[in-house]
Amino acid sequence: MDKAEPPETFGVFKPVDHTVAVFRSAAEREAAEAIMLSQGVESAAMVRYTPSEMMALVDRELPNAGMLASFGYELDLIKTYRAQAQDGCSFLVVHAPDPDAARQVADVVRSVQAVAAQHYGTFMIEDLLAPTPGASTTDAPPRRDR
Repeated sequence: MDKAEPPETFGVFKPVDHTVAVFRSAAEREAAEAIMLSQGVESAAMVRYTPSEMMALVDRELPNAGMLASFGYELDLIKTYRAQAQDGCSFLVVHAPDPDAARQVADVVRSVQAVAAQHYGTFMIEDLLAPTPGASTTDAPPRRDR
C-alpha cells in the first residue's frame, strides 16, 4: 500500500486486502510490528500512521467522500479512526491478502491488546476483535494524559 496515495472507494480510505489495527500507543504498535516481523511478515507489508498522520488523512478525505460512502461502514470507520487518533492512538495497516494472513494479524494485535482491528475485503469489512464488555470497538479509547 502506498501511504502517499492510500486506496479509496467513493472517496474514502478503503485498503482492500489489508487489516487496519489501532493501538493506544506507538509502543504497542511497535510491539505488534516486532511480533509480525518475527513471524515472517515483511516490513514492506506494514504501513504505519501516527495520530497526526491519520487525522490528516481523514481530514483530507471527509470533504471528498461520495454519497455512496455513507451507505457502507467505511465512512463511520474513518470518523472513528480520527477520534482515536485525536486521543493519541497509532495505526498499523498490514497487507493480509487471504484469510490465514488476516487471522495471523488478528492474533498478533489481540495479543498486544489493540483497541480495534478491521480487515478490509472487497465487499465486506470485518471487525477482528471482540468488543470489550460494556464498550464498542468503534468507541474512541479514553483520553490519556500526555
